[in-house]
Amino acid sequence: MGRWNGVGGKIEVGETPLNSAIREIKEETTIDVSELFYGGKLLWTVDHEITGGLHLFLTELPEKEYFSTPLATREGILDFKEIDWIFDSKNQGMPDNIPFVLKDLLLNPQENCYMCYFENNQFLKVEKQ
Repeated sequence: MGRWNGVGGKIEVGETPLNSAIREIKEETTIDVSELFYGGKLLWTVDHEITGGLHLFLTELPEKEYFSTPLATREGILDFKEIDWIFDSKNQGMPDNIPFVLKDLLLNPQENCYMCYFENNQFLKVEKQ
């Protein structure tokens, strides 16, 4: 709570991860996308047990398009953030694993699997598998 995160949601019955991502982006942002890069999976363990995961997608928005933000939505506040802000080591406004995963995906655009470790409600680390 109180941190910025990526757009996302749950995969509906009969939906592929790609179709789900396209639908969720449209529902949460009103932005139509058709081409997404699949970056793999992000899994997490809580107290040594895998408890969840998600599929990772990246896309580039057209430069000519303008999206007025911040925008209050039913999901929260939609806003664009500068990449330097996301990667700033003093930034406490992002989930702890996002800077590592996003930087790796941007520098090494390929399908990966990342594992995040949490213990006693504290983030420990993220590893590329």
